[in-house]
Amino acid sequence: MGNDLQQLVQRRLLELSSSTQAASRRAQWAVAPETIAHIAAGRHSGMVSERLAAALARALDVPENRVRRVAGLPLLEDPRADICTGPHLRVVRDDGRLA
Repeated sequence: MGNDLQQLVQRRLLELSSSTQAASRRAQWAVAPETIAHIAAGRHSGMVSERLAAALARALDVPENRVRRVAGLPLLEDPRADICTGPHLRVVRDDGRLA
């Protein structure tokens, strides 16, 4: 569980090109930058409250259930879960054409 949360935090900070300070700001300071840094470094106690899960989700710009799942918390009902979305990334070949 702890390793999954650590990987999620590391991956999302990288994907967002975000610092822990910016992530904390996204969550309106509901989770301290130091807490995000400790989780990313694997130095967090492993205990994640429902409140922390919600704040982390905002900080990482992911659905709350994504954080809850890796933290071992019960999932919430999410009406957006059935929405189909397509991939948002496109592969560009060396010749500049879309693959």
